[in-house]
Amino acid sequence: MHDHQPRTITPDDLPEVITRYLAAHRAHDTATAVTAFTDDATVIDDGNTYQGGAAIERWLDRSATEFTYTIDLANAQEIDTAHYIATHHLEGDFPGGTIDLRYRFTLRDDLIEHLSIEP
Repeated sequence: MHDHQPRTITPDDLPEVITRYLAAHRAHDTATAVTAFTDDATVIDDGNTYQGGAAIERWLDRSATEFTYTIDLANAQEIDTAHYIATHHLEGDFPGGTIDLRYRFTLRDDLIEHLSIEP
């Protein structure tokens, strides 16, 4: 019986769609990043919910320009074949200057159906 506890994996073991999204997000490549999501995807970030491609594209554009920061993948975990967590360490000119964020992904049909970003 699967207990749904996260299992640490190497970043290379994350599904391709997650690594593609993360690379595009780091590069501020909104056009590529948005292609990693399903048409009806949901993103929850900083207490706000973004539903669907157009809303996610606006969120990606805003998050790419709101602050200047570096982002390093610190840890990767697999819960099951559809659920992954990628923990990132950010440093920049946002309030507080440093933070570790957990990106919780739910996949469907090899695309991101849900992404929740939280400390």
